[in-house]
Amino acid sequence: MLLLITFQSFSEQQRYTLRGSVRDASNGEYLTGVNIFIPEIDGGAVTDIDGKYSIRLNEGEYTLIFSFIGYQRFERKIVMDTDKTLDVLLKNGGLRLSEVVVSAERSGRNVERAEMSTVTLSMESIRNIPAFLGEVDVLRTIQLLPGVQSAGDGNTGFFVRGGNADQNLVLLDDALVFNASHLFNFFSVFNPDAVKDIQLFKGGIMPEYGGRLSSVLDVRMKEGDMNQYKLSGGVGLISSRLTVEGPIQHGRSAFLFSGRRTYADLFLKLSSDEAQRETQLFFYDFNGKMNYVLNDQNRLFFSGYYGKDATLFSELFGFDWGNATSSMRWNRIYNDRMFSDFSILYSNYQFNIAGDIGPASFRWQSFLHNVNLKADFNYIFNDNNRFSFGLQSIYHNLDPGTIVARIEGATGAEFDLSATNALEHGIYFNNEQSLFNDRLLLVYGLRNSVFQLIGPGTQYVFGKTNPLQWEVTDTLQLERGTFYDEFINWEPRISFRYKINDRSSFKGSYNRMVQYIQQAQSAQSVAPYDVWYSASNNIPPQIADQVALGYFRNFLDDRIETSVEVYYKDLENVSDIVDNGDILGNEFLEGQLRIGKGWAYGAEFLVQKQTGRINGFVGYTWAVAKRQIDDINEGNAYFAPNDRRHDLSMSGSYDINKTWNVGMSFIYATGTAITLPVGKMFYQGAFAPIYSDRNSGRLPDYHRLDLSVTFTPNIRDRDRRRFESSWNFSLFNVYGRVNPISVSFAENADRPGVPNSSFFYIPGPIPAITWNFNF
Repeated sequence: MLLLITFQSFSEQQRYTLRGSVRDASNGEYLTGVNIFIPEIDGGAVTDIDGKYSIRLNEGEYTLIFSFIGYQRFERKIVMDTDKTLDVLLKNGGLRLSEVVVSAERSGRNVERAEMSTVTLSMESIRNIPAFLGEVDVLRTIQLLPGVQSAGDGNTGFFVRGGNADQNLVLLDDALVFNASHLFNFFSVFNPDAVKDIQLFKGGIMPEYGGRLSSVLDVRMKEGDMNQYKLSGGVGLISSRLTVEGPIQHGRSAFLFSGRRTYADLFLKLSSDEAQRETQLFFYDFNGKMNYVLNDQNRLFFSGYYGKDATLFSELFGFDWGNATSSMRWNRIYNDRMFSDFSILYSNYQFNIAGDIGPASFRWQSFLHNVNLKADFNYIFNDNNRFSFGLQSIYHNLDPGTIVARIEGATGAEFDLSATNALEHGIYFNNEQSLFNDRLLLVYGLRNSVFQLIGPGTQYVFGKTNPLQWEVTDTLQLERGTFYDEFINWEPRISFRYKINDRSSFKGSYNRMVQYIQQAQSAQSVAPYDVWYSASNNIPPQIADQVALGYFRNFLDDRIETSVEVYYKDLENVSDIVDNGDILGNEFLEGQLRIGKGWAYGAEFLVQKQTGRINGFVGYTWAVAKRQIDDINEGNAYFAPNDRRHDLSMSGSYDINKTWNVGMSFIYATGTAITLPVGKMFYQGAFAPIYSDRNSGRLPDYHRLDLSVTFTPNIRDRDRRRFESSWNFSLFNVYGRVNPISVSFAENADRPGVPNSSFFYIPGPIPAITWNFNF
């Protein structure tokens, strides 16, 4: 009888929902990734991308501990006898030494979560890494992470686990960024003063993301200060930036506007060389965002970006390129269990090339447009199941552009390259399920993607008798509004976490990714004029299947996190350009491409410490990336251009006191795979090189040391003073290592038949100083 009464009492125990939000007390911005720890249940939750959380609890009294790196811990006791809402404001924590106190309550998030192959970084941690030319950079920071490889000095292009640079989905407030670089890839398009945080997915990618094979880089902009007006910025040797933010309606809406510009071309006017004085070389960009809290259930976000690069050499030759994005998002909370996001997104990329040499002139304009409508829903079934689903539809317009060539006194020529119009649709679901008293956590989902080519446009049919040069055998004109080639793919995603104990776990993931638009690259580094093209009657969509396993272990009360991950990636329908292929302005580009397979595998090791006065990480990657394509390299397998056998990175920061901070980073990587000439032959009256197998050579190994020092005066008065400033001193490539970015070969003019090689590299060391301020 006693057992029956006890069971009946337990089964009738009431459960209630505690929900709320967590914001920064100083500016009102919602905080992503805040840990909510409840000792009574030895668990808790983490705030989502909008700073919201929801927890189901039995009736009773609980202690809630809110903690986030860089903020003071907040603790509150609460009695759950009905559904309740608790909104929290976290105060800045000052020195990182205080984080040691709260680290134990973090409960090993990297061990607890099912996420693997995923990195989340705040701008605070990014700013502790030595800057290049005084400018901290999002893309340069992620290049230090295991599994992520740099395209070289002065290059923000990056490769993830053997993939190409165009196989990374780069998002700014959910809007696609086609080219994330400025100033010949020396800077990225992400203004550090406008960025809130970033998240990089190398594997275990959720089904809400699609369209790229290798990774997702999700960059979120700041939302603006809802409490007070602020002005911040920085003045450096070659660039300056300025940001203004503040409330539109106090506590309910805010705005943020940020801009920056380089002025390296202004120094060129001091040159004694007239040609250099007439050279223009600069970029500028603007970010803007507004958000409105309509009520407790509805919130609106509006954001935009515009940037442009310009390069002009003595009015003879020049080119420019730029990105524009805009986002509108409506966040809606229906009840304690369900909420949604509805988004309208727009992306644009264009580049122009112009030349005037004597009586001849040349113009080339190219455009990319992308319009995306998406809806995402989240529903909490119960304590053990969190379900999400959504759909999206994207319109692609890939316009290679118009080429105009004229000669004074003669009839000019104008070529309109065929544009591609397509629709890409996606629908997905995902469920996060906890089993065996949270010992096992499963995340599984499925994405269905559809890609449809629509008119107007032109398609070509190629005869494939000559492996090096396919000839056009037929031309198809696509009528406006008519649907032609259609591709349908299913993309399963699954990951798991098995918790060995409170300090260690074993994780695994599998995901299939499909990519319908891609980039043709003819150089060793990513260039602004590389051409985008889509799947078609000649080019099937690319497909990647990746499996990853990992072991995660924390030490010293979670202050030191370690992980080891191994992965294998199988690639179908990868494309490459035939030897001596021509892609720029080529109407018959598809005839220059060949389709085959690829594979990549490797192991990644990471040790990091994110708390205390000394923090940083050490990462090492051992990896292989290969391709095998008929008609290239005689059908034999060859190394992908981004193959790196070894990649070691170290980064650290030390707070000497409240005024001085020092930072360092060191990188070592195996040299880039390249194709080298191994001989010569005399052909039609001239010497021509004979090349080795594709990518069988290597550039010299890459290594570099960077240092930085930050001085922050009057920090003791920072809570009482309206004005704060700091000085950052950085030294790029401290010991002046020559790290070639690319190599080219040309015949020696004085010795016919003897080739000369020339390397392009950034000389070092390069010092920089930047003054940062805010008030």
